Amino acid sequence: MEGALVSVATGALKPVVGKLFALLGDEYKRFKGVRDQIRFLTSELATMHAFLLKMSEEEEGGHDPLDQAWMKEVRELSYDMEESIDDFMLHVGDKDAKPDGFIDKIKHSLGKLGKMKTHRRIGKEIEDLKKQIIEVGERNARYRTGGVISKMSNLTIDPRALAIFEHASKLVGIEEPKAEIIKLLTEEQGCGLTPQNLKVVAIVGFGGIGKTTLANQVYQELKVQFQCSAFISVSRTPDMMSILRTILSEVSKQRYVDTEAGSIQHLISKVHDFLIGKRYFIVVDDIWSVGAWEIIQYAFPMMSGGSRIITTSRVKDVAQYCSASFTGCVYNIRPLDMVHSRQLFHRRLFKYEEDFPSHLKDVSDEILRKGNTKYEWEQVKVSIGCALERNPTVEGMMKIISLSYFDLPAHLKTCLLYLSIFPEDAIIQKKGLIWRWIAERFIYNEGRYTLYELGEKCFNELVNRSLIQLVETNYGVVKSCRVHDTILDFIISKSIEENFVTLVSDSNITETQSKVRRLSLQGHKEKNLCEPENLVLCHIRSLHVFGHLGEFPSLDRFMHLRVLDFESGYMLENNHLEGIGRLLQLRYLNLKGTEVSELPQQIGNLLCLEMLDLRGTSVHELPASIVNLKKMVNLLVNNYVKFPDGIAKMQALESHINVHVSRQSINFLQELGQLKNLKTLLLDFEGVSATGHENGATVDMKAIVSSLQNLGTLSIGKNSNFLTEAYLLPPALKKLVVWGSTVTRVPNSVGSLVNLRSLLLWMDHVGEEDFCILGGLPSLLKLNLVIGNCEDSRKIRLIVRGAHGFSCLRIFWYSIWDDEMNLMFTAGSMPKLEEFQTRFDAVKTESFIGGDLDFGVENLTSLTSIRWIASGHGDAVNAARAAMERKLGALRTTRGVNVTGMPYGCAEPQKVCRR
Repeated sequence: MEGALVSVATGALKPVVGKLFALLGDEYKRFKGVRDQIRFLTSELATMHAFLLKMSEEEEGGHDPLDQAWMKEVRELSYDMEESIDDFMLHVGDKDAKPDGFIDKIKHSLGKLGKMKTHRRIGKEIEDLKKQIIEVGERNARYRTGGVISKMSNLTIDPRALAIFEHASKLVGIEEPKAEIIKLLTEEQGCGLTPQNLKVVAIVGFGGIGKTTLANQVYQELKVQFQCSAFISVSRTPDMMSILRTILSEVSKQRYVDTEAGSIQHLISKVHDFLIGKRYFIVVDDIWSVGAWEIIQYAFPMMSGGSRIITTSRVKDVAQYCSASFTGCVYNIRPLDMVHSRQLFHRRLFKYEEDFPSHLKDVSDEILRKGNTKYEWEQVKVSIGCALERNPTVEGMMKIISLSYFDLPAHLKTCLLYLSIFPEDAIIQKKGLIWRWIAERFIYNEGRYTLYELGEKCFNELVNRSLIQLVETNYGVVKSCRVHDTILDFIISKSIEENFVTLVSDSNITETQSKVRRLSLQGHKEKNLCEPENLVLCHIRSLHVFGHLGEFPSLDRFMHLRVLDFESGYMLENNHLEGIGRLLQLRYLNLKGTEVSELPQQIGNLLCLEMLDLRGTSVHELPASIVNLKKMVNLLVNNYVKFPDGIAKMQALESHINVHVSRQSINFLQELGQLKNLKTLLLDFEGVSATGHENGATVDMKAIVSSLQNLGTLSIGKNSNFLTEAYLLPPALKKLVVWGSTVTRVPNSVGSLVNLRSLLLWMDHVGEEDFCILGGLPSLLKLNLVIGNCEDSRKIRLIVRGAHGFSCLRIFWYSIWDDEMNLMFTAGSMPKLEEFQTRFDAVKTESFIGGDLDFGVENLTSLTSIRWIASGHGDAVNAARAAMERKLGALRTTRGVNVTGMPYGCAEPQKVCRR
């Protein structure tokens, strides 16, 4: 990720250097004086970039206030310089012609204005930039006199070190997780343990959540049961010699002094030899890397008479590695629930919990439910927040979290701080977040991975480090996340400190004297947001609106915008888009769910635009100018939107083309097949006759789709004849959806889709031959079959066998509309299936297979969840529920399967069994 252009550490220095370096090309070698100036600037800025990057790796307090002031000044200067260069290129270019890209603009300017005029203009701009650089350097040197500034030693005590001295009586909510850890340590079942095995329980969670405290409470209670014990901390930069000496000293109860030359291998052998034959209990706290554990683990004998180890880490991969080194498991520590949060809150306000006044209970509960609080309590929350900032306990918590922050590489620090744009408790969609990162140029690389794939790596790493929490997953694919309140408080504080993000809400405005670079407007649905006063807004690079707009300034004031996000901006209308055609740097535009009904023709001026989301709007037709957007990668529209001709110009398009075939022209449909990078295509054939297009012409949509060799997702609506034996689907296909009309059988061509992970088919019926084809798909993870027409002649039990395959299938949804459930699972069938969902007619099923409703689900050995929906009259549904309870009760007891029963038409599922 060294290719990241913009970051919280270095600002826009890297893109500025890149744009200046472009001016050193052969095209401009005749401008000798200007080239000398540019060489000075690129050299100076490149050095500044390297210095800022190095300084950003130091922890808070690692550099003096003068360093911090200079770093901030250079970052702000870098943004101003990029704006200056961009403005210069816009002004020297022709206002009518819009050349695409920096170099194209330079060449266009040379031709338009003439060599001498352009030479003078470039020379003046470069000279101004050079003066600014020199002034910043001289100011820094002027105040850096010998001995005046000295770095203070950090005398604060790491709050984690104090956690082990906290008395249990002062801890809130410790008993339940403590009991769970003890149970995991003491139980022999479930992990293949013998009494002689060493077992590891790896506790994982974000910094400050209480891992060390929990581990210590368990350690204090259990250590008397073992022959020897030790509690050691590893930390971010471990001294392995010191750690191993500490382990040896604690388990041997005597101070170890290494009189020999010594080495890590020597100490590992000493610890290992001492522990052989002994039953020991050791806590290895705060492990940051796999490398550290790889060394420490060799000191512990595997066959050890039932010894136990607890590890703690804030990194999920590290915790999993620790648990897998021996027989073990991972324990994900949870935040306090509402009851314990209330208890802790009351203790903090009053010495004893029972002294808390009863008439304040409702008020305190509203405050505790941050994210669902009423508007009247916003001011209360703000005042409490100000008080907590001065609270030593909270300062300690922020110190702990800061360790996780400073352990991040520069590009991940930037990606994390960007999450401060979202309101508290917001559910953040992963795809939208990654595309914002890309538009801001936090993600940038020319390697073998796509930008989105690199963004996913960043997202996964933040999850792995317990800095963001997953909210929704779909058979292993993460859809959304959220940020824990404590971590959000920290990243907001850091964003304000670095002038990275400015927050404006109904109750609070970030105090800043700097130019605003990224603005997040956070309001309520019931109250309009107004233009913030006393803030310099003309330098904004990204604008995010959460809440009602009210009176909003004209967009042409924000000439440097890269990201414009109105998805949560209520009441956005067409008039608010006036002036958008002048946002020539815009890369990301989100209008999802707004009141916009028409895009202006000026949208075609946004030649840098890469992402446009119009889903949930009233836009029914795209302007002709949109085909000029050659850098557009994601174009997300509603189903019935009409596209103009000329889409073949948009060769960068990857997704998400949603085409209602009857509304499009023949030319458009033919050009569709030329989008060689297209990865997601939805085709709705409603209104298309069997003879072809509505105007009488015919178009071979199958040939068009087959030409899209990179297509990963294909959705076919209301065309039962689209899948045929002779038709070969794109081999890269990972998701196929056929809906709206049924197919009679699974075509053999589907069996060739070796990369297919998800499949939905509406079928008349499904038989043995269909299951043979589907079961042979080697990558299939999710299968959804909707059966719509079971003829009497086909009413036989469909036996699902191990021989059918389904070697990877995790999710199987089987809906048989208004008819009997006809599946029967035998031993060995669908060996990895975790979730089974079915819908059936209760009356017909009971008469077909008998009252016990035997589907053989007990033969699904990996099953963790069953959800059933039964249609029919009340008595039949009640009988079906009773039969399902009898049949599935054993699965609940022996395997902990979660079963949800829901009669058709009910709003909420009824829980039958819970894990």
